Amino acid sequence: MTRTMATASRVHLSLGEWPDYYIKNIQQESATRASDLLQENHEKHDIFFNNGGFHNHIAHHLLTIYSLNATPSQIQKHYDDNVSYQRPPQPVEAALVEGMEDPSLFKKYLGKERYYNDYLRYFQAEISKKGWQQVLNEYVFAGDERADDMLARMYAGFLHPIIHLGFGIEFHQPAIIAEGLAQAAVHGAWMKPLFEGAETLSKTLRGPPKGIVDLLDQTHAEKRLAKAADVDGNRIRDGIMKTEMKRMVGIIAQYRISSPKELDERTAEMTNAAAYFSGAAQRRDKAIKFDFFYMHCINASIFFSTFLKQDWLSDVNKVRLLQWKARHDIVLYASRGCPDLLLDEIANYKPSKPTSGAIDPWYDIIERVKNFSDDGHGSKLVRALAHGQQI
Repeated sequence: MTRTMATASRVHLSLGEWPDYYIKNIQQESATRASDLLQENHEKHDIFFNNGGFHNHIAHHLLTIYSLNATPSQIQKHYDDNVSYQRPPQPVEAALVEGMEDPSLFKKYLGKERYYNDYLRYFQAEISKKGWQQVLNEYVFAGDERADDMLARMYAGFLHPIIHLGFGIEFHQPAIIAEGLAQAAVHGAWMKPLFEGAETLSKTLRGPPKGIVDLLDQTHAEKRLAKAADVDGNRIRDGIMKTEMKRMVGIIAQYRISSPKELDERTAEMTNAAAYFSGAAQRRDKAIKFDFFYMHCINASIFFSTFLKQDWLSDVNKVRLLQWKARHDIVLYASRGCPDLLLDEIANYKPSKPTSGAIDPWYDIIERVKNFSDDGHGSKLVRALAHGQQI
């Protein structure tokens, strides 16, 4: 197969098809190296690297540093650092993949990690036949039972499926979109009652909607939510949803978007709020650190700007996507025990490393994060924050 375009089974980054946030002067050699390694990851590795549901972040990592103008050697190094612990994909059952055209069989394997590769092959075939836009509208945004179930799964796993989908859309890669769909399919839909409960209740509320920060304050004041989250196991599913479901739904239902005309401003609000509670959740007696779970709320925020630019996606679904994201973030804030948010820790922070004096204050941070050894969470955080400042 030639490498002239991206397809449902072929990753190909093209100069000129830029993501929403990138550093100028990316070279062809970087695009080629990233494409080759993303293709290898697509073919040779599973979406999970163990049986505990820990995600393969190679696609997120390489696309992020590529957009930050990483060199081919930097891209290669980060791939090499994270490839050793990946596992091969599970074998595909061809008859099962063909049978997924039957909605009952499609549903039968949902939430089962073992069948990721089968769902991947199925969605690749669907995208090849129909185009990725139609597939997303049919399987995620149709508003029917199957689509709403898949939409809820997109927000599972601390937002990993919708982050993966967002990368695919932002970087114009149908193969990554297929991975995101398959990843969602094998996650759980247990957050669905939260989203649907908030949607139902919000339609009955009167008065102006509340902002996210106001609702974070309200969540913080509800001491029973912090107590409910203090459990062994999943703090949302086994804690808050088990004992304080009504109280949590009552808070997040107050966030609502009245008109699509608000989408740009409310996307900026969501991005700002994610940066606020993720940055301000500090301990005065501890070193400055970002909570690992809260980071995902920032890292996902950038893709909601991408979603707004999609002319194939209806305004109704753009509103719904953003409402679910904001409500998710408030619940996730509660799940870590509703910590005090110390804004002065941000306002009064003094950088520990000197700057080079570059005109762009992000320059030094971006240069550092391109060499920072992790699995991509750091570089995603920096890019999402830099994008957040832009919007």
